[in-house]
Amino acid sequence: MTEYVTVTSDAPMGRNGAIKLHGPDAFAGMHTAGKLAAETLDMIVPHMVPGVTTAEIDALIYAFIKSRGGVPATLGYRGYTHSCCISINHVVCHGIPSEKTLKSGDIVNVDVTPIVDGWHGDSSRMYLIGDVPLKARRLVDVTYECLMLGIEQAKPGNTMGDVAHAIQSFAESHRYGVVRDFCGHGLGRLFHDAPEVVHVGRPGTGPELKPGMIFTIEPMINIGRPDVKLLDDGWTAVTRDRSLSAQFEHSIGITEDGCEIFTTSPAGLHKPPYA
Repeated sequence: MTEYVTVTSDAPMGRNGAIKLHGPDAFAGMHTAGKLAAETLDMIVPHMVPGVTTAEIDALIYAFIKSRGGVPATLGYRGYTHSCCISINHVVCHGIPSEKTLKSGDIVNVDVTPIVDGWHGDSSRMYLIGDVPLKARRLVDVTYECLMLGIEQAKPGNTMGDVAHAIQSFAESHRYGVVRDFCGHGLGRLFHDAPEVVHVGRPGTGPELKPGMIFTIEPMINIGRPDVKLLDDGWTAVTRDRSLSAQFEHSIGITEDGCEIFTTSPAGLHKPPYA
């Protein structure tokens, strides 16, 4: 039985498994945090070129978020020491910034979560580095469509299964694998909260979507099989068959008649190519 709780200003914000239903003040806070997340991903567009290191991108992101009054949520989270995650080619998610240099042909996901006034704006976007093969560009395009099809189903009266089915059916119609091991999540003043937002499922199943819910949708789509493995660093997840993987992520809130996307690009840089 799914439990829902209406959040009030004096309510404790602990994780108790219940799905939180937020009011207008929370939506306003999420719009502010989400805008900074989107602006951060806009800012790095001209820097995502062959020859740049992922550590350099991470430093740019840290400086940008701090200059606008935010704090990177990942910095210090469970011992993580960077301001973002940068996942290249067959890395599914949680790639760690390093001295690794981007090269022409790479596809790269950058995932940021600035905290602004206690609210978390969580978003990720794909970037095409130099001359990217058609097969990889097609994966990126389909993954973005998976995200947007999932968002179309995010409205009151629908279920998480409706969101998941829209993503799964479209990805699998292109013979791609949908990652099961990682999922979206509730969001707000907590970085990760209920509900889990899976990207594989049946229509009409899972928690019902109700106004006030705030969560991420973040499908991870592989050219090959959906199976992943975790590397020894404890963070980096890669495809087991070393096939390419792509991901897009938005933070959204359920309204009375649909949903609001908190992390839309102010510059219109929704998916690559961004030129």
